[in-house]
Amino acid sequence: MAKTDAWGAPGGKAFARREARGDGLSGNARLIAEPAYQRLLAAEPLLRRSIPALIIVFLIVIAALRFLSLVNDRDEVERDAKALLALAAGQIAQSIAADPNAAGANAMDLLENTSRQAAMGRSHVLAITDGAFKIIAVSPLSTGWQGRSLDGLVLGGQPLFMFGDRAGVMDVSIGGKDWFAAVSFTGDRKNAAAVLVPKEAVFESWRKTVSLNVTLFVLTAGVLIVILYAYFGQAARAQAADRIYLEAHQRIDMALVRGRCGLWDWDMVRGKMYWSRSMYDMLGYEPCDTMLSFGEVDEIIHPDDGDLFELANRIVEREIDHIDQVFRMRHADGQWVWMRARAQVIDPEAPEIQLIGIAVDVTEQRHLALRSEAADMRLRTAIENINESFVLWDAAERLIMCNSKFQKDNGLSDRDVVPGATRDMLEERMLAFASERRLANANGPHGGVTLERQLADGRWLQVNELRTRDGGIVSVGSDITQIKLHQEKLVDSERRLMATIHDLSLARRAEEERAKELVELNRKYMKETERAEAANRAKSEFLANMSHELRTPLNAIIGFSELMEQRLFGPLGSPRYEEYAADINGSGKYLLGVINDILDMSKIEAGQFSMESEEIDLCPLIKETVRVISLQAAEKSITVETRIADSMRLFADRRAIKQIAINLLSNAVKFTGQGGRITVRARSASGALVLTIEDNGCGIPKQALSKLGRPFEQVQNQFSKNHTGSGLGLAISRSLAELQGGALKIRSTEGVGTIVSVRIPLKKSPPVKAAA
Repeated sequence: MAKTDAWGAPGGKAFARREARGDGLSGNARLIAEPAYQRLLAAEPLLRRSIPALIIVFLIVIAALRFLSLVNDRDEVERDAKALLALAAGQIAQSIAADPNAAGANAMDLLENTSRQAAMGRSHVLAITDGAFKIIAVSPLSTGWQGRSLDGLVLGGQPLFMFGDRAGVMDVSIGGKDWFAAVSFTGDRKNAAAVLVPKEAVFESWRKTVSLNVTLFVLTAGVLIVILYAYFGQAARAQAADRIYLEAHQRIDMALVRGRCGLWDWDMVRGKMYWSRSMYDMLGYEPCDTMLSFGEVDEIIHPDDGDLFELANRIVEREIDHIDQVFRMRHADGQWVWMRARAQVIDPEAPEIQLIGIAVDVTEQRHLALRSEAADMRLRTAIENINESFVLWDAAERLIMCNSKFQKDNGLSDRDVVPGATRDMLEERMLAFASERRLANANGPHGGVTLERQLADGRWLQVNELRTRDGGIVSVGSDITQIKLHQEKLVDSERRLMATIHDLSLARRAEEERAKELVELNRKYMKETERAEAANRAKSEFLANMSHELRTPLNAIIGFSELMEQRLFGPLGSPRYEEYAADINGSGKYLLGVINDILDMSKIEAGQFSMESEEIDLCPLIKETVRVISLQAAEKSITVETRIADSMRLFADRRAIKQIAINLLSNAVKFTGQGGRITVRARSASGALVLTIEDNGCGIPKQALSKLGRPFEQVQNQFSKNHTGSGLGLAISRSLAELQGGALKIRSTEGVGTIVSVRIPLKKSPPVKAAA
């Protein structure tokens, strides 16, 4: 059944039908139009454009009327002036006819009397002439016409002189000026009376009237123009104010839309309600300018959230004068939107009650509040069910919440733990503690407070108090009674365990040391294993590389020996056998050198190479070594230059130093081309001897430098293949230098040459053996 509000406003299904077709909340005869102020602004330009035309028409009408009036006045002035002239001329002529002396001695008196009687001005000229139109008397005398011929002065007045008063008043010209003239004859035509007046004098007052009218018209037009200008200025200001109002209205609408709120005006007397556009937007309906009835609004309010009609009746009965209520309203898509409406009666004393207020969409806040309430309930349930006592204080140390365990431990009733109760008041009502002790906090003074309390019933609590971010305090008390009961037993056990722990710590320290030793041994073992594997691989490679070097001299020795044994070329004294014997000798020496190098390297690797340091004079030793390789150098025209001071001594093994020098010089000669140069230098630097051998030979590739000097490793390239040797010279030299606390470094550039530097300490050191 459809509802009807207190003022007969229909509700019910009409709104549902409009909602279904998307017409918003308007009635059946709904009018979608612009706001009233926009319609006024649209109509204003037409009215503003018509006002200037009306003013111009008004001025034209006034000007036309005044022009016609002035023209009529001019005609009347002219008629009056002519009538006056004709009457005056006729009167003078009649007076002369009645009294012949009037044209004689009394002529001037006649003229003056006529002028006074006719109320003529100074501009009028009255004259009496004889029959020949010679002027007998004239008034005023200032004209100078006395004795002159009137027809000679007046031009264009021939009809006057011929017909007299029958010619009427005519326009004539005297002295280049326009005059009105009237002439009247006596009966015998012996005399004539003439009355003349300048047109300027006749129309002088009319021209003043014209000037006054023109001035008044100009002033009136000016005033109207000023009024028009003021009107347009005011209209422009009004238009600007209208624009400002429109912009402000749009801003308010935008702010309301962005703020999810709407304005509404409730006319209680007429049962109508006005909504702002933002109100329609919040609910998804199409905005309209028509007022809504109570029934239409009540139709979309959730029935469980209140009755709009009951609320209206309470307002009408003056029970309340404001509204602050949260309710649900149906959205256009069928969902329910939570709204908070606030309104106030504009004038409680007015006979017609009208409310104005605002409605805010609080759906999100409502859902958030419900979620917060559920979370708070879960939190309270969890706190109530924990085994520890829990209490929360705010920054002013007022109670926020606590659980029943806290009440039980401290003997507090439900009336005591009211939220907002001060901490001091609750502590006064708590049961006294048997003892209390503050414990040190591992996190320092800012880590909170830890207390141990013994309650009156003998139980022990450990209370931890921590500061919250907002300055409050949260306190959690754990029951440690069992811990305290076992504490003494633990102390005794601790005493007994201390000795064991001490022993265990010693054993652990020993185990740790042994573990460290094992780790170190394992590291060394792994390192040595890697070295052994690398050495094994190097030896295998070395033996594979040296197989050719060993087979070649052995094959020569065996072959030549068999030839000599079989005497294929005759007795042993033959020259051919001497050549074979020389080849056998050379191959044997070469093989002996290779084997010696291998044995020396093996001794060094096995740690069986002993070093005996003695004071050595370096210069003779180097010169002796140079002489040993000088024959090989001479065969390739290689220049060997020695730059060593005569007095340079060091403590080292003579045999090792000599072998190092021979090996390095032999390599330099071997890899230096025809006509090359070898330079031998020695100098002291930072307590050590630095022996440098430099050549300008073929050089060594950069990628091969890292392998040079390793035991049982050779650089397999065109350089090692073109020269005989074991390839252990650099490795032996490096090992001998390291056995004496020194080092060997190689710098080489392919195609430029090689520099080998050996650094041997100068200080005296005890004899050493190569490490295994």
